Amino acid sequence: MRFSTRKRRSPPGVIIVSLIDILIVLLIFLMVTTTFKDTPALRITLPEARVADTKPGVSDNPPIVVTVTTNQPWLYLGKLPVTIDRLQTELTERAKANPNAILAIRADTEAAYGNVVKVTEVARLAQVKEIKAYLKRGIRP
Repeated sequence: MRFSTRKRRSPPGVIIVSLIDILIVLLIFLMVTTTFKDTPALRITLPEARVADTKPGVSDNPPIVVTVTTNQPWLYLGKLPVTIDRLQTELTERAKANPNAILAIRADTEAAYGNVVKVTEVARLAQVKEIKAYLKRGIRP
């Protein structure tokens, strides 16, 4: 004996189209808000400092970054591979355009010290006012 009849329920329908729209909006949002590093894709090991520098503030005068690596080409000006002669002409031009130019040297731990000395010598000949070195932070005595 059956007193009540059960109605067959249909499974709830998931609207896939709206889920895809939401996924695309999230993907576009993440692509727009992502920041990218502006460093060359080189594997270098920066030397570590025992004392961390003070927090660097936002500067109106961004440094000129020169990277010294352990393999050919030895020198990079920003992302561009350069020779020592090309580096000297570029630094001279930039120092004339900006008299308060700052040079930042990123050198691998295993890089030849002579190449770092050559870069500082070229910077002094180009009359760059300030020369700094990038160090890995976070090591405290």
